[in-house]
Amino acid sequence: MAARILDGNAIRDSVLEDLASKVEQTTRFGVRPGLAAVLVGEDPASRIYVRNKIRACDRIGAHSDTLRLPFETTTAELLAVVDDLNAREEIDGILVQLPLPGHIDAQRVLGRVSPDKDVDGFHPVNVGKLASGQPCLAPCTPRGLIEILKRSEIQIEGRHAVVVGRSNIVGKPAAMLLLAEHATVTICHSRTPDLPAVCRRAEILVAAAGRPAMLTREHIGDGAVVLDVGINRLEDPAAVQRLFAHAPKRLARFEKTGSTLVGDVHPSDVAECASAYTPVPGGVGPLTIAMLMANTVAAARRRTPAGKSTRA
Repeated sequence: MAARILDGNAIRDSVLEDLASKVEQTTRFGVRPGLAAVLVGEDPASRIYVRNKIRACDRIGAHSDTLRLPFETTTAELLAVVDDLNAREEIDGILVQLPLPGHIDAQRVLGRVSPDKDVDGFHPVNVGKLASGQPCLAPCTPRGLIEILKRSEIQIEGRHAVVVGRSNIVGKPAAMLLLAEHATVTICHSRTPDLPAVCRRAEILVAAAGRPAMLTREHIGDGAVVLDVGINRLEDPAAVQRLFAHAPKRLARFEKTGSTLVGDVHPSDVAECASAYTPVPGGVGPLTIAMLMANTVAAARRRTPAGKSTRA
């Protein structure tokens, strides 16, 4: 039986449709969710990411505000911008687009964002709440993994999940969210002995190592659900030919563009071994922005009568 492809674009559309309804509800109380995106410098990829996030705001009916600052902006100047956004009542979420220029203290800046407006889920307060099982704004990509599983009606409770990667942005929070859904979780990394054997025991395998096609057939147990977080750009013709020999359309696009994307899992191997998997592109990526919108809407709830009574 062919592996089931978990279509992140379709799931994203469903999430955004639900969020649009929630925005309609909050606006009845005079609250329109607002997201402020802060972009420092002219990094092309960052500009695209911010533009996509603003489009998602428009799609659900949320307010968006983009602050574009010059590359020369200092840490002190950026902290002042964050302070101003923290004080603005109509701004529910603050997104400081990473990476920041090297001369800026990124940790100081991210730590300055109010935990209530930390829609990226990076603030130590939200990290601590996530670790202790309290309600919080959780990191967007890990939230997207859980959303994919739930909306695809894939059982999490009682299953063995293996997370390959221990970053603070994906690996660790993904493990904590899976634990919160009552999975048994193993976290692996570059020093894990016999990594293939550990991965093969996974019923849910999360690949978040940041290395192209690192996980192959020997890492994937028959029938596993594989969530591939990796987004790696390949420009080497030999590597592309080796990984996509089974996909002539992908090879043809590579011939035209000179590059293609691959995840952390070998694309043909996962299709042969898994029961279900997220493709790259079009899998986990679209859910990251959708979960950013979900966090923004959740943060806006504190300004509604129901949210104020809960906080009191």
